Amino acid sequence: MTTKLILRALAGETLPTPPIWMMRQAGRYLPEYRATRAKAGDFLSLCYNSDLAAEVTLQPIRRYGFDAAILFADILLLPQALGADLWFEGGEGPRLSTITTMAGVRALKPADAIHDHLAPIYQTVRILTSELPRETTLIGFAGAPWTVASYMIAGRGTKDQGPAHALKSADRATFTALIDRITQGTIEYLSMQVQAGAEVIKLFDSWAGSLKGQDFTDFAVKPVACIIATLKARHPGLPIIAFPREAGDGYIGFAKATGADCVALDNSITPEWAADQVQPSGCVQGNLDPAHMVTGGQGLTDATRRVVQAFRGGPHIFNLGHGITPEANPDNVARMIEAVRG
Repeated sequence: MTTKLILRALAGETLPTPPIWMMRQAGRYLPEYRATRAKAGDFLSLCYNSDLAAEVTLQPIRRYGFDAAILFADILLLPQALGADLWFEGGEGPRLSTITTMAGVRALKPADAIHDHLAPIYQTVRILTSELPRETTLIGFAGAPWTVASYMIAGRGTKDQGPAHALKSADRATFTALIDRITQGTIEYLSMQVQAGAEVIKLFDSWAGSLKGQDFTDFAVKPVACIIATLKARHPGLPIIAFPREAGDGYIGFAKATGADCVALDNSITPEWAADQVQPSGCVQGNLDPAHMVTGGQGLTDATRRVVQAFRGGPHIFNLGHGITPEANPDNVARMIEAVRG
């Protein structure tokens, strides 16, 4: 039986102290990350430099002793591997060439043609497999198809995913074809991460909450279910975490509908509600408000203990409800960990 705490929680074990990691734990709030990123030159260069990407993945493990490390990469590397142009505007975030027609979808590379482009990412995984402490679980990841599609259609992040919703309404065939192409590419990308040494996979559907009704089923549930079923067929026993952010009532039954071993929860729902409605189906992850990483103090300690208390009756991985922000105080991370473990 594994001794790794994350894997035990993902297998359904209720632990006296929940294992802990943090979304975006390798990030700009850490001075050592900023120094390494400066050495790389820019964000994409950091992602594709295997040695430096492994280094920033390891930095929060050295500093805090988290129970898991998550591969340092970006969800938009897959669209780039499929043939989209990708660049980052300083201070504004990612930009992509847009895909809004069936011709554009058909011009994308097939799913099995992405691996040369993504080879540095797989090499980062191999480095981490050899360099992480034995007790630390390595998590690989990708964006879920709906969220990735929303960037590919708009060419950038949008507050309401309006361009993706518009294409879905105006030309559902093209929209569905794009979702299918991303789904197949995601399967190949994640399967290679597992072959390289990733022990757990996480699917980030950051914009799942903007899908309603049948659209949520068709584009937040079904593509993720396809990815999970195929990965588990190829890699029996592989644990998978799904994060349909801001799904609200959609969290209920999501694990069963998709085959996920754990559902990650954002902080728009209370831990008590999630313990009652979601955790009976299996492991949950979350869901401290990341704002506490900025404000700190007794409020951080109390909120952390509330999350731990709410989920203590079942399998739970402690995490934030979304990624830690650049203005967070590194000392507050240590305070949070002490509140979980202490």
